[in-house]
Amino acid sequence: MEKGLVKTLGDIFNVLKAIIVKEKSLIGPFTKAFYEYFLEIDIKEGERLNDAIIRSKAFKKWKEDFDKKEFSKDEHDEDALVNKFLDEVHLTTYDIKEVLDGRELWDKDNPYQQDDSTESEARERNLDKMADYSDLTLQEILQRMETIKQNQRTNHSGGKHWIGTGGISPYGHGGAAKAGVRVGGTGGGKMARAVLNDKNYYPIDVNKLVNDNNIDAALASLKGIVEESAHDEIDIENTIKLGIKRGGLFIPEIKKVNEEKLQVILLIDNGGYSMLSYVKVVQELFKKMKTRFAHDLETYYFHNTIYGEVYSDSNRTQAVKIKTLLAKDASYRIFIIGDATMGTYEINQQSINSYEALKKKFQKIVWLNPEPVKYWASTMSLQFLKEFIDMYPMTPKGIEEAVRDMNIKRT
Repeated sequence: MEKGLVKTLGDIFNVLKAIIVKEKSLIGPFTKAFYEYFLEIDIKEGERLNDAIIRSKAFKKWKEDFDKKEFSKDEHDEDALVNKFLDEVHLTTYDIKEVLDGRELWDKDNPYQQDDSTESEARERNLDKMADYSDLTLQEILQRMETIKQNQRTNHSGGKHWIGTGGISPYGHGGAAKAGVRVGGTGGGKMARAVLNDKNYYPIDVNKLVNDNNIDAALASLKGIVEESAHDEIDIENTIKLGIKRGGLFIPEIKKVNEEKLQVILLIDNGGYSMLSYVKVVQELFKKMKTRFAHDLETYYFHNTIYGEVYSDSNRTQAVKIKTLLAKDASYRIFIIGDATMGTYEINQQSINSYEALKKKFQKIVWLNPEPVKYWASTMSLQFLKEFIDMYPMTPKGIEEAVRDMNIKRT
């Protein structure tokens, strides 16, 4: 990579295959591992490669971009689309016939150009050329990208000026721009020097309420309850198998083992006006969690406070008695989501009994509050409820603290 010989994902595939694959029988396992690591394409046992690709996020995102660029709205055969997708994944340096001087393109480009178009500037993905922006500093690219962003009005594809897809401009994704900045998408040739929204590059405010910009950081915080339930163990079978292959050199192989099945109950206040804007992002966060980490997730709803029942549907028509929840395994993690803002008359003895029973049964229970902490002191009902259940702000940092404290409490 430092010598500029490996520039695309296709190049990386070829180099790694040359290093790792020593016999034909390893090509399949290597390809499977490569797709899973670089594109998050998980091929199930006995599943067709094409089927695994079709259900992957990488392919779905690529198909969205492809559909936007197509003039024709005709239906495309899925297998043909998969082949086109794989052609782009395996694009190598040898397929790029010409490397353009990025500095020269940069100097000729007018950063103040107005976006007068009503549709994409180009429809055809043209990756036989690559622009090399290595001579530009990251700061230069980011500053000009800000200027271009102010003038951009439509989606663009295949060009060299706008923030878009499939082109050679230094900002966008799915194109051929070495040392540019990737903005969203699955990437093209893995040539970008920085990825916006990558927390290693783009700092996010972990103290802000969970939103579209920091939801992945909140998800990373939630991952703590998954990691806490696992421990290291010697994999005896693999240790023996690999030791024999090494001619008798037995090196302990370590594997992660889950101590318990992860089970989560989510109780969401979706009744009051003040909670409307938060419900969607909460559902998205835990939906992502369920997709990302294997576990059981049950979601119930309530209005303002929990009385003797909650509801299994968001319209709150299907009642579930609290005693039904209390009959579940004590190892469940319980997340209550609500602003805890209500009239004090709503916290009656029935409500208090419900919270006390939940806390007694489930030691790993926390309350996530979407209301900014600075307003907490002014709400009497909130002050009362946080005495029953540990309350944390619904921010990435707050979720991290909640999970850490939750993990300390052993059932």
